[in-house]
Amino acid sequence: MSIAFSEIQETIRMVQMESLDIRTVTMGISLRDCADSNFEKMNSRVYEKITSYAGHLKEVAEQVEKEFGIPIINKRISITPVAEILGNATVEEAITLAKTLDRAARDLGVDFIGGYSALVHKGTTKGDQTLLEALPEALAVTERVCSSISVATTKTGINMDAVRQLGEIIKEAAEKTKDQNGIACAKLVVFCNPVEDNPFMAGAFHGSGEGEVVLNVGVSGPGVVLSALKRYPDADLGQVADVIKKTAFKITRAGELMGRVVAERLDVPFGIMDLSLAPTNATNDSVAEILEEIGLERVGTHGTIAALALMNDAVKKGGAMASSYVGGLSGAFIPVSEDNGMIQGIIDEALTLSKLEAMTCVCSVGLDMIALTGEVTAETLSAIIADEAAIGMINKKTTAVRVIPVPGKKEGDMVEFGGLLGRAPVMGVNPYSSAKMIHRGGRIPAPLQALIN
Repeated sequence: MSIAFSEIQETIRMVQMESLDIRTVTMGISLRDCADSNFEKMNSRVYEKITSYAGHLKEVAEQVEKEFGIPIINKRISITPVAEILGNATVEEAITLAKTLDRAARDLGVDFIGGYSALVHKGTTKGDQTLLEALPEALAVTERVCSSISVATTKTGINMDAVRQLGEIIKEAAEKTKDQNGIACAKLVVFCNPVEDNPFMAGAFHGSGEGEVVLNVGVSGPGVVLSALKRYPDADLGQVADVIKKTAFKITRAGELMGRVVAERLDVPFGIMDLSLAPTNATNDSVAEILEEIGLERVGTHGTIAALALMNDAVKKGGAMASSYVGGLSGAFIPVSEDNGMIQGIIDEALTLSKLEAMTCVCSVGLDMIALTGEVTAETLSAIIADEAAIGMINKKTTAVRVIPVPGKKEGDMVEFGGLLGRAPVMGVNPYSSAKMIHRGGRIPAPLQALIN
């Protein structure tokens, strides 16, 4: 690969002035061979295998970021969905395993470990049910363990029994961490159509189609895209798309180079590049501000979905040209608490929960890091999950829900989650009940794949 001097200068500017970073390198590790009918043996094998493969992950990533001068913000691990190895373990043993994962992550110095997960979109096994029952306590007593639950796919429909249970689990997890504004819920994602190679938390897990071990990379770069657009204030929308596309190409190329070097030094296969634009609370590192730069007075107003669709598509087109192995979620994340522009949009009453739901039809994931009033019922949480799952199921895309009902907080309050999780204004929900539908249970059938209008 030949690189012109002007490209080197441009990359330096992107790092120093525009918040370019590699958001995460995530090592995926299969734990299937750790399964054992003896829980103590399984628990020990899980710790040994994770610490063996990822023993030098943090050290090598830090070494590479110093050599290349581009920050790698997070070093993370994803594992086989834990429900698949639980077997006949008890709920108490499942909680013990969560503590073991937390200890492994802490000992390795990684930020999060994802994969305390279950795939229940068509049905629930004994191990799945054990994990679901353990989930509120497991998330409350651990710091770095992240969980995801798949409740729907386009091919299977929506498991409404699991959706109902997840509403109750989210409420219980929030209550168990009420002294921390319900922080346990920030580590739980409910998915429709999840991907198996997603390097971003809290939804990362090492899926059944993956190899023994792999290194996936997630780039970011809202600040770089915003800065590029500011240089073309009078461009038409076709030119805007082109600017975003070319910028995504450059960001991705830098990320793939870094990721391949880290993978090579760890002697593990390189997996995929996730092209997502992931915002932070840093100034000018906001997806919402990109949408406003395109021409919206405030994110959430009419035209927001069109601008988001334009941006999302351009990011994918540019990134796909820069990498041979694109995967993950690849698009734009719109987490409220981690994006200053989204927060301001809610404060100014331009952005509502309904608009955020609509935006998830064209963006990368779904309702992400949204603080809700503590009075929201479990049935309403389940109904929110069902709505998002339906959007994903019908449109054959990934959607997800990561909401935090904050105990004791009312609409309009501001809550702090700290660190990368940021802060968020508490949003209200529709006051009318969905309880009857949620308690019907059963499975919403998979949709017809033809006659789509």
